Amino acid sequence: MQRLPIRSLAGLTAIGLLTLTLIGCGTRSGAAAHEAASTGADTTVRAQKVMQLTKVHQATGMTLLEGPVFDRDGNLLVVDVTAPPGEPKVLRVDVRKKTSRQVHTDARGAYTSAQFSPYDGRIYLTDFSHGDIVSLAPDGSDPQTFFSGEVDGARMNADDLAFDRDGDLYISDSRGMSEGEAKGRVVRIDRDGKNATVLADGLAAPNGISFDADCRGLWVSELTQNRVSYLLLDGKGGVASRHTAIRVDGGVAQTDSIAVDADGNLYQALHGRPAMVVYDRNGERLATVEIPARAAEGLESATNVAITPGGTKAYMTVSGPAGGYLYTFDALAEGIRQSNGG
Repeated sequence: MQRLPIRSLAGLTAIGLLTLTLIGCGTRSGAAAHEAASTGADTTVRAQKVMQLTKVHQATGMTLLEGPVFDRDGNLLVVDVTAPPGEPKVLRVDVRKKTSRQVHTDARGAYTSAQFSPYDGRIYLTDFSHGDIVSLAPDGSDPQTFFSGEVDGARMNADDLAFDRDGDLYISDSRGMSEGEAKGRVVRIDRDGKNATVLADGLAAPNGISFDADCRGLWVSELTQNRVSYLLLDGKGGVASRHTAIRVDGGVAQTDSIAVDADGNLYQALHGRPAMVVYDRNGERLATVEIPARAAEGLESATNVAITPGGTKAYMTVSGPAGGYLYTFDALAEGIRQSNGG
């Protein structure tokens, strides 16, 4: 889920930062989604501000919220990618009371996504700068390095994360982004952290990754090509086929993280514009989620979204020079695991 432009990655490297179970697969009906699909209209959905969570950090010159995921108590966990050591890198937000508190910080990680494992219930974080996968107890204690090292001779730039039903991990590896080369990969890591396999390579800075509603395949957004690829899985830990599924007309914006609701609709976050676009599983554009124009100044990206499990209340992370915010809107269908974290 890495949302930093290439120039920002270079800047963070210069200051040393980058070098340093809820609901499973399944489908439910959503009247709003079916209505939008039947009309073929690209409607505009207005998101409303919930709260400001962070300000720009003096040490890094940025704040960048990512990886929203609901815990069992209905609180929302959010990561701040550019938070320096000592400041909150994982926050827990009470969206009803509009309060937040620190869950985790450390001296090393630049975390770009968060998700709860359906296997052990722990929080898993992707560290973009080091390629590590870190896990925490549900309350944020007991930090452990779940995976570290090279995969097929190269260290990952681990961005976003998706779990299958068994708790195996699927990682978007954004290798090659800073060089502008299509060297990105999708990496599968067994739930015990011992075996890592490259499922797909030659991708253009893969960013968002999410299973479809039936857990048959993976949607993967490629940031530097503004496209979404679909990887059909073979049921044996491999890929049966791969194709370009959606070409996103983003203008100045690029494809960021992906979430999928119970009707199989894709919520494609945008880096470079505080908005999201929603497509059905056949690639038809259903809606554009935008924040009010009067609030958009100083906000540059809507990086990700979490939809309340079993409900339609959606919360998206929005960031820029004005700070890091939570915005809310009504999703087109109910939230499932694929729309909760990653």
